[in-house]
Amino acid sequence: MALSGMLFFTAPNAVVAQDEAAAPAAQQEQVDLTADPVEEAAAAAEQGQSLHSQLKQKFIEGGPMFMSFVLIALILGLAFAIERVLYLNLATSNTKKLLANVEQALESGGVEAAKDVCRKTRGPVASIFYQGLDRFDHGIEVVEKSIISYGGVQAGLLEKGLSWIALFIALAPMLGFMGTVIGMIGAFDAIEVAGDISPTLVAGGIKVALITTVSGLLVAIILQIFYNYCIAKIDGIVNNMEDASISLLDMLVKYELKK
Repeated sequence: MALSGMLFFTAPNAVVAQDEAAAPAAQQEQVDLTADPVEEAAAAAEQGQSLHSQLKQKFIEGGPMFMSFVLIALILGLAFAIERVLYLNLATSNTKKLLANVEQALESGGVEAAKDVCRKTRGPVASIFYQGLDRFDHGIEVVEKSIISYGGVQAGLLEKGLSWIALFIALAPMLGFMGTVIGMIGAFDAIEVAGDISPTLVAGGIKVALITTVSGLLVAIILQIFYNYCIAKIDGIVNNMEDASISLLDMLVKYELKK
């Protein structure tokens, strides 16, 4: 009876102890199955990277040779685009104020005073006005021809450099697609050497192809935004030039009649 009692009281304690020892092992096994330490470390490292580090990593993964060409296209395209943006903003002027000042100068001091106003004002509109006023003694027809001819010259100066921006817009995706083709060729070469299709063999070439394609498209999108802004700005300046030139001719006709 004593032996039976001892077995009765010690057996539950042993089972409980065994269950408690097995529970952490099961929990540990469940944690090991649900979470991969390598993947967690890679995810944490990727989250901790800055934008500069991520771009640098993608640049290296995409292949330094083709990515360098895409980067050069971006730098040169942005250089031309920023130069055009600054030039067009400086070329923008208040044509209504200029017309009012020229008209007031004509009434008070004549053609020479109006020319002095244009000489002190920046922008293509003031330059066109000066060319027209400088030939006022030769007649209104000569003034009109001079304004039209010099307006074409100023329009050409406004559009200077846009062809280079358009070149880099077209060139960047081409370079990206070339990198795509090279990456796919590398993937098929790896398959040919291995004699078997494996995801690890194909993934590297496809990754290079996708990174170069995305980079080329991003460069083209950025430069296209600047290009469209410059085109819109040029159209606005040219319209102001034409309207102001017509107003100047009407002003000179009235001034000539008053003489």
